[in-house]
Amino acid sequence: MLAFSKKARREVLRAKPPPEAWRAIVDKNVPYAAWLDAEDRRELWALVQIFLAEKHFEGCGGLSMTEEMKVTIAAQACLLLLHRPNDVYPDLETILVYPHPYRAHDERRAGAVLVESEGARLGESWTRGIVVLAWDHVRAATHPATDGHNLVLHEFAHQLDAEGGAMNGAPPLDGPIRYESWARVLGAEFAALSERLQQGLASDVDPYGATSPAEFFAVITEMFFERPAQLARRHPDLYAELVAFYRQDPAALQGRAASTTKAE
Repeated sequence: MLAFSKKARREVLRAKPPPEAWRAIVDKNVPYAAWLDAEDRRELWALVQIFLAEKHFEGCGGLSMTEEMKVTIAAQACLLLLHRPNDVYPDLETILVYPHPYRAHDERRAGAVLVESEGARLGESWTRGIVVLAWDHVRAATHPATDGHNLVLHEFAHQLDAEGGAMNGAPPLDGPIRYESWARVLGAEFAALSERLQQGLASDVDPYGATSPAEFFAVITEMFFERPAQLARRHPDLYAELVAFYRQDPAALQGRAASTTKAE
């Protein structure tokens, strides 16, 4: 009965047209959405409406949440779900939003010793149903990007990763062959990034991706949506893996958008 209620509620949300104010927010703050055709925009709106109805937003550090903040975050997060079978981040319950980078407490073990530290963070993604974001860095990605960074895409890629049971850089995939290809391509790219950094060489992939396979997946997800043509040109095998996973081809969308703009 509960499952039916959830399904029925979502069908109502899917059929409901979004408020014009929300459309204006997405047009202004989610540049990628402008590349989508009408069918994909309808799918995006359906996902956004479900997301906003089912997830709880909470302002932290004195921040008062606004409609613009919620819609911007929801739309960017739901870009990762287009064309893919999904349950709209089923393990996520709450999005905590700070006005600026915030301080967080860390604990890690070094052998038998528990090491504690504090540091400033832009965002976090927990397996226990929480995503944390700094609004000023979310807002920084609301204009056509040139640096390949997008905090919402990064943290919500971690949520997809965690749907496999752990954040390890291997989100749920379609069968053993896909896992083999994913491990081979992403493993080689992760190793190449780590080697370049060890040699003191520059990389077009954010060095933070060398922290772990989980961070590598989140970093290349940012680049896939923010700088797709560069990723496709310089890392074609990696780009192909992400096209297969996300079932989108941002480089092709970007190219069509550029051609349309020139024609006009």
